[in-house]
Formats: sequence, C-alpha cells, structure tokens
Amino acid sequence: MSEIILPEVELNIYSPKNPVEATIVENRVCTTESSPNIVRHITFDISGTDLEGRIRVGQSIGVLPPGENEKGRPHKLRLYSVSSPSKGEGGQSHLISTTVKRAIDEVEGTLYLGVASNYLSNLKPGDKVKLTGPSGKRYLLPENPKDFNYVFFATGTGIAPFRGMIMELFENGYEGDVALVFGCAYRTDLLYPEFIKEMTERHSNFHYISCVSREDRRKDGSKFYVQSAIEDQAELLNPIFSKENTLIYICGMKGMETGIYQNLALQGHLDYLQLRGDLAEREPNTWDWEDIKKNIKPSARTFEEVY
Repeated sequence: MSEIILPEVELNIYSPKNPVEATIVENRVCTTESSPNIVRHITFDISGTDLEGRIRVGQSIGVLPPGENEKGRPHKLRLYSVSSPSKGEGGQSHLISTTVKRAIDEVEGTLYLGVASNYLSNLKPGDKVKLTGPSGKRYLLPENPKDFNYVFFATGTGIAPFRGMIMELFENGYEGDVALVFGCAYRTDLLYPEFIKEMTERHSNFHYISCVSREDRRKDGSKFYVQSAIEDQAELLNPIFSKENTLIYICGMKGMETGIYQNLALQGHLDYLQLRGDLAEREPNTWDWEDIKKNIKPSARTFEEVY
C-alpha cells in the first residue's frame, strides 16, 4: 500500500481574540422535502482575508456568535466542518461553505435553542459573521489521494467534509472506489440529494448507501444504521474493504464508531483497528460497548471525527 502522507496545513490563522469578518453569500436548506430537522448549507465570502486559499477540505472553521450567555460571558466558539473542496465552493477560493443543523431541543417542558446554529441559520446574504481557524490537521485526504479507495461513514451534518472530499476527488479525475454510507432518522433528512444523484449518475465508481433508522426495518427487525450497512451491503463493500489501499473516514454522532468497528471485525476487516487487551482472542460478537470504547483504537487506515 502507498504510504499515507497527510498534507501540511495551516492552523489558527485567526483566533477567538483575533477573528476575521466574513460575509454570508448563501444560506439555503439542503434537503429536498420539508423535514422536522432543519439543515442548511451556508457559504461565506472570505475575500481579502488570510483564510482565502489556505483552508483544506477536512478542516473546520470557528464561528463566534455575538452576545453573552446567562453568566454574562461571551458565547463560546463553535467549530463547523468545511463542506467545500480545498479550491473553494464552486471552484472559487474566496468562498467556503459549511453544513449547519438548527439545534432545537426540549427538556422538561423548556425549549432550548443552540446558540451558534440558530445564529447562523438566521443569517441572510450580506450579513457579517466573525470566523476563526482553520482547525484540524489529521482529518484530511492524503497528499496522494488517487492512490487510495475510500469508505465514508456519516450521520447528519457529518456529511459536510465528505461533500468537499468527494468533489475534490472527482474533479481531479479520480478512478478508484468511493463509498458514502449516510445515516439519518427519516427520508426527509437525506442531505444534498441533488449532489448525490449527480455523482451517482456521472461516476460508476461512486457508491451511495443511505440508512434511514426510523422508518423501514431490516429483516431481523432491527433498525438501519450506518454500521448495519457493513453487513447488509457486504457484497458491495467487502471488496472495497479488502483492498489494502482503502481508507475509512467516520464523521458524525459520537458512539457511531463502536458499531462500525464491531461490524468491521465481524466481517474480518481487522486491519482498520488496533485491538488491546484480550479482544484479539475473543470473537467480535462477544464484544460489548465498553470493550470497544476502552480497547479499540483506529489504525492508520481509519480516521474519525465524532462529537
């Protein structure tokens, strides 16, 4: 297998104490149908700033919402994964984008709104926003991306970096295999459907698997989650997993990695895992969540960003 060499990237060009002002140029819902979960694709104009041309796909930007919390302190920075390729949204280096879910929750009858996500979701073209970053130096495509195959696992807005990565790969004549396994609660929550449709129609080496957890059921009655695709779509995925130059990227809800690691092991793909303790001597179907949490780490071929 080719050596996995990650590119050198710049970090924290702008900090919370020294943010930069950007302008909103696009703010749109990125689902086709009306959904109880509102997810928006937001594009920033960073013209004339030191961020222009210096953000790599897989990195994040920080957003500083205005105002103070209940203790009178400024609202905290919130990081958002960049969803545009390294050369910029639409190939324009002065435009970068991200994917934002409007956070709304109710606890014991009290409604809570996510400060940063609702602030961003309410912005209109022409509005200004303070940014920091970029952040992140490992969740990147390799320097030689054409030498590898990829399986991307995403839940919800975890699709953001993969949108940019997929664009970047295929815009540069990529000929390997890319599989995107995307999980959400309802069909109305499927993100970027037009982009997915275009990629599927144009590239036979792009494989899309959606896992909708709260509607249909698997044959055994269990729910469809991203990890279940490893078994359900084994005919498609096993040949990709079995190639020594395949890399796995996981992005989304914390905890999703445990099921992915166990199902990879059940299918015999242990090269993506580092096992500790007695796990290597036990059958994967005997591993529990605590075993996986304590005794499995991703190998050099596996990248995770969960939150």
